Amino acid sequence: MATTKKVALLDVDGTLIDSNEAHALAWVDAFAQHGHEVSFAKVRELIGKGGDKLIPETIHIEKDSPEGRAIAKQRSAIFAKTYLPQLRAFPEARELLRALAAAGLELVIATSAQADELTALLKQAGLDDLIQAAATSSDAKESKPDPDIVIAALRAARCRPAEAVMLGDTPYDVEASIKAGVQVVGLRCGGWKDEDLAGATAIYDDVRDLRRHLAGSPFLV
Repeated sequence: MATTKKVALLDVDGTLIDSNEAHALAWVDAFAQHGHEVSFAKVRELIGKGGDKLIPETIHIEKDSPEGRAIAKQRSAIFAKTYLPQLRAFPEARELLRALAAAGLELVIATSAQADELTALLKQAGLDDLIQAAATSSDAKESKPDPDIVIAALRAARCRPAEAVMLGDTPYDVEASIKAGVQVVGLRCGGWKDEDLAGATAIYDDVRDLRRHLAGSPFLV
Protein backbone atom coordinates (compact mmCIF):
# COMPACT_ATOMS: atom_id res chain seq x y z
CA MET A 1 0.00 0.00 0.00
CA ALA A 2 1.45 3.35 -1.00
CA THR A 3 1.99 5.83 1.80
CA THR A 4 -0.10 8.99 1.95
CA LYS A 5 2.58 10.57 4.12
CA LYS A 6 5.21 12.85 2.66
CA VAL A 7 7.49 13.63 5.60
CA ALA A 8 9.08 11.81 8.52
CA LEU A 9 9.78 14.29 11.30
CA LEU A 10 12.61 12.97 13.42
CA ASP A 11 13.74 13.67 16.93
CA VAL A 12 17.45 12.91 17.41
CA ASP A 13 18.53 12.48 21.04
CA GLY A 14 17.24 9.22 22.48
CA THR A 15 15.52 8.43 19.19
CA LEU A 16 18.25 8.05 16.56
CA ILE A 17 21.24 8.51 18.86
CA ASP A 18 21.85 7.02 22.31
CA SER A 19 22.58 10.36 23.94
CA ASN A 20 19.99 11.14 26.62
CA GLU A 21 22.20 10.18 29.55
CA ALA A 22 25.15 12.07 28.06
CA HIS A 23 23.07 15.24 27.86
CA ALA A 24 21.92 14.81 31.45
CA LEU A 25 25.50 14.33 32.66
CA ALA A 26 26.64 17.44 30.80
CA TRP A 27 23.92 19.50 32.48
CA VAL A 28 24.80 18.12 35.92
CA ASP A 29 28.47 18.98 35.33
CA ALA A 30 27.64 22.50 34.15
CA PHE A 31 25.33 23.18 37.08
CA ALA A 32 28.01 21.95 39.50
CA GLN A 33 30.62 24.23 37.99
CA HIS A 34 28.30 27.15 38.70
CA GLY A 35 27.62 26.11 42.28
CA HIS A 36 24.32 24.28 41.80
CA GLU A 37 23.96 20.71 42.99
CA VAL A 38 21.30 19.07 40.84
CA SER A 39 20.74 15.33 40.81
CA PHE A 40 21.20 13.29 37.66
CA ALA A 41 17.69 11.86 38.12
CA LYS A 42 16.13 15.33 38.16
CA VAL A 43 17.90 16.39 34.99
CA ARG A 44 17.38 13.06 33.24
CA GLU A 45 13.60 13.31 33.44
CA LEU A 46 13.74 16.68 31.68
CA ILE A 47 15.94 15.64 28.76
CA GLY A 48 13.95 16.25 25.60
CA LYS A 49 13.07 19.75 26.68
CA GLY A 50 15.31 22.62 25.65
CA GLY A 51 17.49 24.63 27.98
CA ASP A 52 14.82 27.34 28.01
CA LYS A 53 12.72 25.00 30.14
CA LEU A 54 15.32 22.76 31.78
CA ILE A 55 17.25 25.54 33.50
CA PRO A 56 14.29 27.24 35.20
CA GLU A 57 12.76 23.89 36.14
CA THR A 58 15.94 22.78 37.92
CA ILE A 59 17.59 25.86 39.44
CA HIS A 60 14.76 28.39 39.03
CA ILE A 61 16.57 30.97 36.94
CA GLU A 62 15.81 31.96 33.37
CA LYS A 63 18.01 30.70 30.55
CA ASP A 64 18.34 34.24 29.18
CA SER A 65 19.67 35.59 32.47
CA PRO A 66 23.45 36.13 32.63
CA GLU A 67 23.92 33.04 34.78
CA GLY A 68 21.54 30.99 32.65
CA ARG A 69 23.43 31.89 29.48
CA ALA A 70 26.74 31.04 31.16
CA ILE A 71 25.48 27.65 32.30
CA ALA A 72 24.05 26.82 28.88
CA LYS A 73 27.32 27.78 27.22
CA GLN A 74 29.30 25.68 29.71
CA ARG A 75 27.01 22.70 29.15
CA SER A 76 27.54 22.91 25.39
CA ALA A 77 31.30 22.97 25.83
CA ILE A 78 31.29 20.04 28.26
CA PHE A 79 29.01 18.00 26.03
CA ALA A 80 31.12 18.62 22.92
CA LYS A 81 34.43 17.82 24.61
CA THR A 82 33.55 15.03 27.06
CA TYR A 83 30.46 13.22 25.87
CA LEU A 84 29.90 13.73 22.13
CA PRO A 85 32.95 11.71 21.02
CA GLN A 86 31.56 8.64 22.81
CA LEU A 87 28.12 8.70 21.20
CA ARG A 88 26.83 6.34 18.55
CA ALA A 89 23.60 5.96 16.63
CA PHE A 90 21.25 3.25 17.79
CA PRO A 91 21.67 0.00 15.82
CA GLU A 92 20.02 0.19 12.38
CA ALA A 93 19.25 3.91 12.66
CA ARG A 94 20.89 4.53 9.31
CA GLU A 95 19.05 1.60 7.75
CA LEU A 96 15.72 2.92 9.05
CA LEU A 97 16.33 6.35 7.56
CA ARG A 98 17.29 4.83 4.23
CA ALA A 99 14.11 2.71 4.27
CA LEU A 100 11.96 5.76 5.00
CA ALA A 101 13.62 7.66 2.18
CA ALA A 102 13.20 4.72 -0.20
CA ALA A 103 9.49 4.77 0.61
CA GLY A 104 9.36 8.36 -0.63
CA LEU A 105 9.39 10.19 2.68
CA GLU A 106 11.40 13.37 3.16
CA LEU A 107 13.54 13.21 6.30
CA VAL A 108 13.29 16.34 8.44
CA ILE A 109 14.75 16.77 11.93
CA ALA A 110 12.60 18.31 14.68
CA THR A 111 14.78 18.65 17.77
CA SER A 112 15.19 20.80 20.87
CA ALA A 113 18.95 20.74 20.28
CA GLN A 114 20.75 23.84 19.06
CA ALA A 115 21.64 24.01 15.38
CA ASP A 116 25.42 23.69 15.81
CA GLU A 117 25.03 20.80 18.24
CA LEU A 118 22.66 19.01 15.87
CA THR A 119 25.22 19.17 13.07
CA ALA A 120 27.86 17.63 15.33
CA LEU A 121 25.47 14.94 16.61
CA LEU A 122 24.40 13.82 13.15
CA LYS A 123 27.99 13.74 11.92
CA GLN A 124 29.14 11.77 14.96
CA ALA A 125 26.35 9.26 14.37
CA GLY A 126 27.03 8.98 10.64
CA LEU A 127 23.55 10.18 9.69
CA ASP A 128 24.22 13.69 8.42
CA ASP A 129 24.11 12.80 4.73
CA LEU A 130 20.57 11.42 4.93
CA ILE A 131 18.74 14.48 6.25
CA GLN A 132 16.97 16.92 3.92
CA ALA A 133 16.04 19.67 6.40
CA ALA A 134 15.93 20.47 10.10
CA ALA A 135 14.20 22.59 12.69
CA THR A 136 16.02 23.17 15.98
CA SER A 137 15.65 25.30 19.09
CA SER A 138 17.22 28.07 17.00
CA ASP A 139 14.07 28.09 14.83
CA ALA A 140 11.53 28.22 17.66
CA LYS A 141 10.56 30.57 20.45
CA GLU A 142 9.72 27.69 22.78
CA SER A 143 11.20 24.19 22.90
CA LYS A 144 9.25 20.95 23.34
CA PRO A 145 6.71 20.17 24.70
CA ASP A 146 5.47 23.37 23.06
CA PRO A 147 4.71 22.73 19.37
CA ASP A 148 6.97 25.44 17.93
CA ILE A 149 9.75 23.13 16.75
CA VAL A 150 7.35 20.67 15.12
CA ILE A 151 5.57 23.53 13.39
CA ALA A 152 8.91 24.92 12.21
CA ALA A 153 9.81 21.48 10.83
CA LEU A 154 6.51 21.32 8.94
CA ARG A 155 7.26 24.75 7.53
CA ALA A 156 10.73 23.63 6.44
CA ALA A 157 9.20 20.59 4.74
CA ARG A 158 6.39 22.65 3.22
CA CYS A 159 3.80 20.11 4.27
CA ARG A 160 0.56 20.00 6.20
CA PRO A 161 0.35 18.27 9.60
CA ALA A 162 -1.70 15.43 8.11
CA GLU A 163 1.12 14.67 5.67
CA ALA A 164 3.72 14.07 8.38
CA VAL A 165 4.50 11.58 11.14
CA MET A 166 6.80 12.43 14.03
CA LEU A 167 9.24 9.92 15.53
CA GLY A 168 10.31 10.58 19.11
CA ASP A 169 11.21 9.03 22.46
CA THR A 170 9.89 11.38 25.14
CA PRO A 171 6.52 12.58 26.42
CA TYR A 172 7.64 16.01 25.20
CA ASP A 173 7.87 14.76 21.60
CA VAL A 174 4.38 13.29 21.92
CA GLU A 175 2.87 16.43 23.44
CA ALA A 176 4.52 18.78 20.96
CA SER A 177 3.39 16.69 18.00
CA ILE A 178 -0.20 16.41 19.18
CA LYS A 179 -0.37 20.15 19.77
CA ALA A 180 0.88 20.66 16.20
CA GLY A 181 -1.72 18.25 14.82
CA VAL A 182 0.89 15.68 13.79
CA GLN A 183 0.61 11.93 14.30
CA VAL A 184 3.46 10.61 16.46
CA VAL A 185 5.28 7.29 16.84
CA GLY A 186 7.06 6.65 20.13
CA LEU A 187 10.21 4.67 20.89
CA ARG A 188 11.07 3.11 24.25
CA CYS A 189 14.83 3.39 23.75
CA GLY A 190 14.94 6.88 25.26
CA GLY A 191 14.11 5.43 28.66
CA TRP A 192 10.41 6.23 28.96
CA LYS A 193 7.58 3.78 29.63
CA ASP A 194 4.57 3.23 27.40
CA GLU A 195 2.29 5.14 29.77
CA ASP A 196 4.65 8.11 29.51
CA LEU A 197 4.23 8.01 25.72
CA ALA A 198 0.43 7.95 25.88
CA GLY A 199 -0.99 9.68 22.83
CA ALA A 200 1.45 8.09 20.40
CA THR A 201 -0.30 6.20 17.60
CA ALA A 202 2.20 3.34 17.90
CA ILE A 203 5.14 2.51 20.17
CA TYR A 204 8.20 0.41 19.26
CA ASP A 205 11.24 -0.67 21.24
CA ASP A 206 13.75 1.23 19.11
CA VAL A 207 14.68 2.10 15.53
CA ARG A 208 15.57 -1.54 14.81
CA ASP A 209 12.11 -2.68 15.94
CA LEU A 210 10.44 0.05 13.88
CA ARG A 211 12.45 -0.85 10.82
CA ARG A 212 11.36 -4.47 11.07
CA HIS A 213 7.71 -3.43 11.33
CA LEU A 214 7.89 -0.42 9.03
CA ALA A 215 5.43 -1.73 6.46
CA GLY A 216 2.60 -1.70 9.01
CA SER A 217 3.67 1.45 10.83
CA PRO A 218 1.95 4.87 10.67
CA PHE A 219 4.71 6.04 8.34
CA LEU A 220 3.53 3.79 5.52
CA VAL A 221 -0.18 3.17 6.10
